[in-house]
Amino acid sequence: MITIGRINTLTALRETSVGFFLGDLSDRRTQDFNNDILLPNKYVPDTLAVDDDIDVFVYTDSEDRPIATTLTPAIQRNEFASLQVVAVNSAGAFLDWGLEKDLLVPHREQARPMEVGQWYVVFMYLDESTNRLVASSKVNRFLDEDVRDLQVGDEVQLLAYELTDLGVNVIINNRYKGLVYSNEIFRTVRPGDPLIGYIKNIRDDNRVDVSLQRTGYENVEPNARRILATLKAENGFLPLTDNTSPEVIYETLEMSKKTFKKAIGTLYRERKIVLEEKGIRLV
Repeated sequence: MITIGRINTLTALRETSVGFFLGDLSDRRTQDFNNDILLPNKYVPDTLAVDDDIDVFVYTDSEDRPIATTLTPAIQRNEFASLQVVAVNSAGAFLDWGLEKDLLVPHREQARPMEVGQWYVVFMYLDESTNRLVASSKVNRFLDEDVRDLQVGDEVQLLAYELTDLGVNVIINNRYKGLVYSNEIFRTVRPGDPLIGYIKNIRDDNRVDVSLQRTGYENVEPNARRILATLKAENGFLPLTDNTSPEVIYETLEMSKKTFKKAIGTLYRERKIVLEEKGIRLV
């Protein structure tokens, strides 16, 4: 079946003066020509011919008719993304998602009133009552509370979406809610930033703690190699000690002070560095 709001692989059925009409041959028996979807001429590749398959994004045009495009939008149905507001009117806010028709966020779906020029993390879904694709900045209600697929130590894709007193709320793998604590963040993180993280803890209430660095021994080896590489690039010496601020350590090595101390401990035991009063030196 053809899915509105997603990329579909469809077949070119016939060519007309306005473009190619596409369809899904897997359910062709239940379709008629009225259900075929137009790929306008401006999106038709020069090499497309009848019976060819083509990947297209299907959405609805200004008259709410399904239409296809070869453009790839910044968000697809049932996904989260950070998008910029380009207009606001009585219907709601309109977001730039890379297509000719902007994406609507109705006023009722705005966590707070949206402003032109600002970026917001939103979830896009199909409004069943209107059969239109719309977005919502009330992202919490679209996150899955069943986190059984997650395991401690998993590397995950993150999207920061909300700053709190505890840290930064993130969307995990485009599906779950997680929290990165502020005392474990050693760089500037803003809503809308994509990140790589690691599952640190899954609580009994299914709340998930996430770290931006690997925890435990797994984090030591790659960071030890990073320190060695940086030492070689800096003529064998780095002015970093136990008394160096976490901010300076992160700016120099992009790791937390705790990880830095573990890594230099490993390198010291392996006799690859010596610890001096003013820093560490490559052996």
